[in-house]
Amino acid sequence: MTIQEQQHIKQKGYAEAVRYIANAKDVLQKAGFKDGRYADSKYVRMACGTAYSGVLIAIEAWLKLKGVDFSEIAKNKNKRKNIEFYKNNVASLDGKLKGYLDDAYQVLHLDGYYDGLQNIKVIKEGFVAAKYIAEQIKPVGAAQ
Repeated sequence: MTIQEQQHIKQKGYAEAVRYIANAKDVLQKAGFKDGRYADSKYVRMACGTAYSGVLIAIEAWLKLKGVDFSEIAKNKNKRKNIEFYKNNVASLDGKLKGYLDDAYQVLHLDGYYDGLQNIKVIKEGFVAAKYIAEQIKPVGAAQ
């Protein structure tokens, strides 16, 4: 992969991941809060699902930059990438990033999106993980 191709993947992936995460933060503000909990689970679910989508965009770009082969999935249009595909590939390359991916998956996808968890502290930690993951593909000189 050429340096230009790497830069393109970083720029596109980072911009898209950050856009999703920023949109998720905007949606989360609509939830309102009281006593350390978000007031409206609908907005929490929407925000967590959007932020998690940003995480997957960043992880996929990161894996492409590391040379992970997506051809098996591309050949079989009925086969989807799943969290195990991402976790296994990330774990083999970067244990710390795998921990952040685990956190984002648990908090944003399972707890926030599926279960509608409304605890502000927990949801914020999911967003911390999302930001960390996106930062792993940040191009040199990219604005925050």
